[in-house]
Amino acid sequence: MTQELKEQNLPLSPIAYFGATCSSLDRLGSEPDSPPHVVQSLATVLSLLLPRIPVAVLKKKGDFVSRMVVTVLRLNSVTEVTLTSGLKCLAQLLIAGDKVNWSDLSQNYGVLIGYLTDSRSKVRRQSHLCIREVLQSLRGTPVLAPASEAMSNLFERFLLLAGGSNANSSEGVKGAQEVLYVLDALKDSLPLMSMKYMTTILKYYKTLLELRQPLVTRRVTDSLNVVCTYPNIEVSAEALLDLLSFLAVSVSASEASPVSLTFNARLLSSGMMKVQSLNRQLCVIKLPIVFSALKDILGSEHEEAIFSATEAFKTLIDGCIDEGLIKQGVDQIIHAQSDDRKSGPTIIEKVCAIIESLLDYHYSVAWDMAFQVVSTMFDKLGYYSSYFMKGTIKNLADMQSLPDEDFPYRKQLHECVGSALGAMGPETFLGILPLNFQANDLSEVNVWLFPILKQHIVGARLGFFCETLLGLVEEMKQRSRRLGLEGKVFSSRSADALVYSVWSLLPSFCNYPLDTAKSFKDLLKPICSALDEEHDIRGIICSSLQILIQQNKRIKEGKDDADSAEICPAKQRAISHYTPEIAGENLNVLTASAPQLLKLLSGIFMKSTVDEGGSLQSTIGEFASIAHKNVVRTLFKNTMERLLEVTQQAGVAEASNMQVDNSSSKSSLFLKRARLIDLAVSLLPGLDEPALNLLFIAIKPALQDVDGLIQKKAYKVLSIILRNQKGFLSAKLEELLKLMIEVLPSLHFSAKRHRLDCLYELITHASKVDPNLRRHEILSSFLTEIILALKEANKKTRNRAYEVLVQIGHEYGDQDDGGQREHLFNMVARGLAGETPHMISAAVKGLARLAYEFSDLVSSAYKLLPSTYLLLQRKNREIIKANLGLLKVLVAKSQAEGLQAHLASLVEGLLKWQDDTKNHFKAKVKLLLEMLVRKCGIDAVKAVMPEEHMKLLTNIRKIKERKEKKQAVSSVESKSHLSKATTSRLSRWNHTKIFSDFGDDDTDDSDVEMASGQKSKASSKLKSKASTLRSKKTRRAEKSLPEDLLDQLEDEPLDLLDRHKTRSALRSSSNLKRKQDSDDEPEFDPEGRLIINEGRKPKKVAASDPDSDRRSEAPSHFSVGSSRNNQKRRKTSESGWAYTGSEYASKKAGGDVKRKDKLEPYAYWPLDRKMMSRRPEHRAAARKGMASVVKMTKKLEGKSTSTALSSKFMKSRKIQKKGGKRKR
Repeated sequence: MTQELKEQNLPLSPIAYFGATCSSLDRLGSEPDSPPHVVQSLATVLSLLLPRIPVAVLKKKGDFVSRMVVTVLRLNSVTEVTLTSGLKCLAQLLIAGDKVNWSDLSQNYGVLIGYLTDSRSKVRRQSHLCIREVLQSLRGTPVLAPASEAMSNLFERFLLLAGGSNANSSEGVKGAQEVLYVLDALKDSLPLMSMKYMTTILKYYKTLLELRQPLVTRRVTDSLNVVCTYPNIEVSAEALLDLLSFLAVSVSASEASPVSLTFNARLLSSGMMKVQSLNRQLCVIKLPIVFSALKDILGSEHEEAIFSATEAFKTLIDGCIDEGLIKQGVDQIIHAQSDDRKSGPTIIEKVCAIIESLLDYHYSVAWDMAFQVVSTMFDKLGYYSSYFMKGTIKNLADMQSLPDEDFPYRKQLHECVGSALGAMGPETFLGILPLNFQANDLSEVNVWLFPILKQHIVGARLGFFCETLLGLVEEMKQRSRRLGLEGKVFSSRSADALVYSVWSLLPSFCNYPLDTAKSFKDLLKPICSALDEEHDIRGIICSSLQILIQQNKRIKEGKDDADSAEICPAKQRAISHYTPEIAGENLNVLTASAPQLLKLLSGIFMKSTVDEGGSLQSTIGEFASIAHKNVVRTLFKNTMERLLEVTQQAGVAEASNMQVDNSSSKSSLFLKRARLIDLAVSLLPGLDEPALNLLFIAIKPALQDVDGLIQKKAYKVLSIILRNQKGFLSAKLEELLKLMIEVLPSLHFSAKRHRLDCLYELITHASKVDPNLRRHEILSSFLTEIILALKEANKKTRNRAYEVLVQIGHEYGDQDDGGQREHLFNMVARGLAGETPHMISAAVKGLARLAYEFSDLVSSAYKLLPSTYLLLQRKNREIIKANLGLLKVLVAKSQAEGLQAHLASLVEGLLKWQDDTKNHFKAKVKLLLEMLVRKCGIDAVKAVMPEEHMKLLTNIRKIKERKEKKQAVSSVESKSHLSKATTSRLSRWNHTKIFSDFGDDDTDDSDVEMASGQKSKASSKLKSKASTLRSKKTRRAEKSLPEDLLDQLEDEPLDLLDRHKTRSALRSSSNLKRKQDSDDEPEFDPEGRLIINEGRKPKKVAASDPDSDRRSEAPSHFSVGSSRNNQKRRKTSESGWAYTGSEYASKKAGGDVKRKDKLEPYAYWPLDRKMMSRRPEHRAAARKGMASVVKMTKKLEGKSTSTALSSKFMKSRKIQKKGGKRKR
């Protein structure tokens, strides 16, 4: 065809090909014996050309092309490919043609639907696709109705033919098959049809569902699912709901496969949501029927079906139950309380009854999912849950008493109870399920509710806490005192614990309370009394006050987001009650109480010696932020006057050489001065500029104080000021820089961490204000100090130094001008020229940390490799250890391509050692070589490895192959768990792992995993799903049923229908011990202790004489004053069986003899668990015993095993006795 077009000088365009193809097909269609393969090829070409032809050309030539295609389709020798191509052409012509007159489309459309029931699957499927595309193009046009009517008539005709024929005849089978073919077509095209004919077909669907034929039902439900999930279609809500209701009833009445149950649950969910969007009133009426069907699906034993039913429950509860339906039920219940109720239950009551029935024992296998459904219902009903779900709450409380072995869903139960608590509030909840403080026995108090109350109370009333719960506190205090006077110490302490538990609920009641402005004044008096008298609950009260202030401040500033998806419904309702106006009123009440509370808290703070968690300081700071300025100013003035007075007294005492105890006495001047400094900085949020300058003047001398505590407090205060007061930092920048340099000589080691905080604030602020002129100068002044801090003995100081270095790197990277981070790296690298090993190793550690954090610095670190190799050859372990850590970071952070260029120098540098340090770091070097093998491959490392070290490489290769073999043997499941655990996320910097001396002996892969950024296996645990829990529970039950269970029980037969007895039998069978090898029965002393006879010579154990115990026969330093280690050693050596070899002893001779049916005589040494220790010294100590066996072979030759071991034991006992005498 292309050649012919070229000969006629026609362009090779789609239209030219279209014309040539049509002319060829027209000619072949008129011939009786057309070659099928030629027709097939031309039809395929035409189907590919039509989408590329302009619509105007198709409209003009549409009649000609359609007649030609129909003629081709009716040829006798037509193939399947020709038919599918022809159907594509007809569909394309219908889509491109005019959609005004049905008569213009009816002929081609009729040809398409005529192939809907074709016996050839490819042709039939192509017809279905073409019909769907044509109907899609007809939507919104006047010809959609006749096109839909044609489909409906076709479906009705085949139904009548199938119903009128004999089922056993060939015509009946063919008719049924054709109905199935039409159903397949409707699955794709039904949502695209007009509403009138879609309703007609849906009515026929119900008739087909009544047949209960699986093939038919499956196709009908598939078609329904497409209708329900198809967006923006018009469908009769009545017809769709009728079908869904019938389907729900059929699900309830029959048993189906797991796939069918899962599909039906999803269909009911999507279908009811579709009906709800069309007609809410109709949807609500049928909700109980659908919920009953979902309940039956939830009761099945199939995991996927249970999950689908749960999701359907939650979707329908959230989407179909609205406030109007809930209020309708509440109104009827309220009216029924005044009059005798004559009407039946409302729809919402029926739904709640179905939800409550999910807690029956019949659904115990799916209780974890049932709790989710119940929680969703509580969240939906909200405060009105108390009208409908009282019985549910009581059922949940009854389930709490189930034993743990029968009830593995304790956590899910508590979350469900928490949902009920959050929905109805603590007042209503505790009215239904009280704490039961009035019980005579304190063990009957519902203490299990306290953690739930603490976690889920939100939006409650402070008035309820004051009126009710604090009243219970007073009653319980009196009861505790009464029990103490009666001598019931344990009960008295239990009562005190209940008092503490009630107070622990206060932070939850302060979580968005509804009546702060009204009830806080009533709460103020008991709070002040408790703060002053009960020091145990000060932290609770302080955290409660902080929550109140912080939440109201955020609301007033508009920072809270109530629409967040992570917030629970109860908290969303509580936050929705708050407005900036309400928050302002609450803050006014809190501000009015600030003078009283600030005075009280500051007094308590000065009297207390320990402020746990800084709760008092934080609370003082929060109240200072909202209190009036004159209140804060007055308190700050008094604090500074007292600080000045105490400072003067301390100076006088020091001048007169007075001994001042600053560690034990509360009145110590240094301790009091430190507390006053802490109190002054607590008031920082409410201080103005003059007060801030006064505080700075007061702490300047303290920065050089000889006492470490005072100096540490001063630096801490200064760091807080610099972090929170940027205006002060800008104004005093020059003075602060000068001050930091002046006070450096008198720096105490305990203040270094807070000094690093000050330096970081100064450096970052200076770089932002004046990035070019002063940055280099300021950083150079303090960088050496930061680098040396990397070597501090204090872990917190060392970690803070690393953090400061990294943060400075981030600040430099955020600047616009490039190369600044590399400039920082070069400044740190200057420390390699230091004179002391301490400075050099610190600089190397700083370089390693920067290279680990910033990948763009790895190339700069490679430039330091020559210096690193030289440092490795120095006779200093401190320097070598740091440089090996740097190399480990480079290997871990580099790609294989980058390592290849430096591989030869790396291997050569690692293997050049001084004699005195070679053995010390041998394991670390081996680990680095293993990392290189993993990254670059063993062949690349072998090519650069010196010949004298090939044995080391061979060992590494064998270890690697052994590990790979073990991994290959492991199961697929363990491999999947390993991959999830080890590749979850990047790990954090670990100083000890990088630079440790002996860390490589612990695990051979731990350092590699850490340095390469992979999380270790121990740090990530896979959360098991509820289905796994249920399957494990089933497997445990199966494993705990041995075949000989009945033989092992007593003579009384086991009643398998008795649930309690069966459970007891399962528990007892798991504790049955193995049958002993010997025929002798075990011996017990009168107190029930097992008697172990060694060498068949029973010990003489006197039950009444405790001195007969073997442990008590040991010397005194093993009994009363022995350490824990001695007890462990004695336990190791004396526990278990001792094989003395007496069974091989000869009665007539001195040696051992062979016994019938016994092993040959052997020497045995008891295993010691220290053999498995990770520490080399422990393993060496354990091997000494084994070595002594070999050494004494000559000496004990000819003696029996029993004699040899007994003599060995006696010798060790004599040594112990001699040692005991020396110690005494």
